[in-house]
Amino acid sequence: MSEIDYEKLAEIELQKDEAEDTQSEQEETFMPPALEDPELNINHPYYDVARHGIIQLAGDDNSGRKVITFSCCRMPPSHQLNHTRLLEYLKYTLDQYVENDYTVVYFHYGLKSVNKPSMKWLQTAYKEFDRKYKKNLKALYVVHPTNFIKILWNIFKPIISHKFGKKITYLNYLSDLREHLKYDQLNIPPEVIRHDENLRGKQKGKLPPVVKVPPPRPPLPMQQFGVSLQYIKDKNKGELIPPVMKETVSYLKRKGLQVEGLFRRSASIQTIKDVQKLYNQGKSVNFDDYQDIHIPAVILKTFLRELPQPLLTFECYDHIIGITSVESSLRVTRCKQIIQGLPEHNYVVLKYLICFLHLVSQESIYNRMTASSLACVFGLNLIWPSKGTASLSALVPLNLFTELLIDFYTNIFNSRTVPGEILP
Repeated sequence: MSEIDYEKLAEIELQKDEAEDTQSEQEETFMPPALEDPELNINHPYYDVARHGIIQLAGDDNSGRKVITFSCCRMPPSHQLNHTRLLEYLKYTLDQYVENDYTVVYFHYGLKSVNKPSMKWLQTAYKEFDRKYKKNLKALYVVHPTNFIKILWNIFKPIISHKFGKKITYLNYLSDLREHLKYDQLNIPPEVIRHDENLRGKQKGKLPPVVKVPPPRPPLPMQQFGVSLQYIKDKNKGELIPPVMKETVSYLKRKGLQVEGLFRRSASIQTIKDVQKLYNQGKSVNFDDYQDIHIPAVILKTFLRELPQPLLTFECYDHIIGITSVESSLRVTRCKQIIQGLPEHNYVVLKYLICFLHLVSQESIYNRMTASSLACVFGLNLIWPSKGTASLSALVPLNLFTELLIDFYTNIFNSRTVPGEILP
């Protein structure tokens, strides 16, 4: 079958999908509300595309990799969206993450004849995403695939490498994502959720019952992941620096400062879970046993990410977001003011961590982890909003703030000393 025949077949299948969706939704018509992102500035270089919310940052997967979502239902009719600009914006977004391992979730529902990019555009897009983008893409999840996707695969099969093809996973239901991602961090469009409910209703003849979530179990006596800094301090004789942070930082300082790409790589999910379990049970961990320098690096990031409240606290979020509106020459002073307002314990732990990251950045000639690179990795592990996840537009100020902390560590932290504090 020729490529032209496949294109015609793909269009037919897409029309079938639309007819089925219309039938499922009966007479009710749902128009997605405009996505309101208070942090999206009209001066954003891709405001015309970003305002639709097609591409979103959605927290981390189970390996600590950043997750980017692409929602077809957010795409307006083709005459209202410049697809060349969409491609540029997608590359602009991924450019912030391609140096690290990352994951993409593609929500297929909502792709229709009126908003579908041309096949030529899709081929151009795949070719423009060179090795820089494909190398560190560790997983591409296609949610709610249809026959259209299968036909699309046949069209692209000749140009898609076997290695890239193995990264693609097809998921029929949203619940399947829970196995791979932190589901609650995903900003799933409501129309996609409703479509998922319709699919499940068809499968069983009725909507699935509401799953009751069991009440949370009390933490273990020596637990370190998912509990507050105060809890860890109380269980460790008043030590200000959590043992897991002290041990990972100490190990990385001794053996990892000159490792290229430190903190950029992921590690085995099962190994990370095993190490977390040991720490939570109060057992000793010898990182030499694992023979992988990236394991303590991932453990450190995971510890920060699983704190009930971010190390920089929810209260500081809006102040940090405002850093880009401060005149460049005054930003370090503003960072210092914000840091000075942190609770004492948070300040001590942050100072310990940033001191170490400053040391890492000083070895960037070997490890290639500049303050900017480290900020991209640690920004969202240090601060996130109290509700939902940080939007893409919030990344610039969050990462800038983190970069300033690392670059100007001495200046920012030199005027406040807490009794009992230690440094790496």
